[in-house]
Amino acid sequence: MRIVIAEDDPLLREGLALLLRAEDLDVVATASDAAGFLDAVDEHAPDVAIVDVRMPPTHTDEGIVAAVEARRRRPGLAVLVLSAYVEQAFATDLLARGTARLGYLLKERVGRVEEFLTALHRVAGGGTAIDPEVVAQLLTRSRPDNRLERLSPRERDVLALMAEGLGNSAIAERLFVTDGAVHKHIRNIFAKLDLAPADGTDRRVAAVLRYLDGT
Repeated sequence: MRIVIAEDDPLLREGLALLLRAEDLDVVATASDAAGFLDAVDEHAPDVAIVDVRMPPTHTDEGIVAAVEARRRRPGLAVLVLSAYVEQAFATDLLARGTARLGYLLKERVGRVEEFLTALHRVAGGGTAIDPEVVAQLLTRSRPDNRLERLSPRERDVLALMAEGLGNSAIAERLFVTDGAVHKHIRNIFAKLDLAPADGTDRRVAAVLRYLDGT
């Protein structure tokens, strides 16, 4: 796994690099701004990019814009976005562009090393990893004609765990129910959110995107 890190905080940037190298992962480059990050992607052709949302010069959305551009330049690039706090507009914009090989985590999750590494490997393997706090805030946001009102409390629990990127077995283990029960809940979620049959991975996260779009 070849990794590029884009983070303007030098302590966090070098700390991440040391952590990943200690896990025998290949950090091929680090960058402190969006331009340097894109240059590193072009030069090193990484498998995974870890990108801060807010970067110089304006510290607004440079990281998100750079992540989208990096995926355009290098199709299949896995991107794990880090943010100091939940930024709903950025999360929604990033997810709406496709969910495969994509993660969005709060920076505090990095300190929980096992959780952070699990998310990194999930994204690198083609999956999705969304921070539970991000999911919680996105799902509780009020919106007119909210289709989530159709869901039962248990179906909302399942949907939140789906959005984090967990598979059926992991959801069953977290909620102390059977795999069959989880499958039934997911089928009901798709039906209640008017999601027609489609690709499995995209369809799971589309259940959250349908809510975020308000359609």
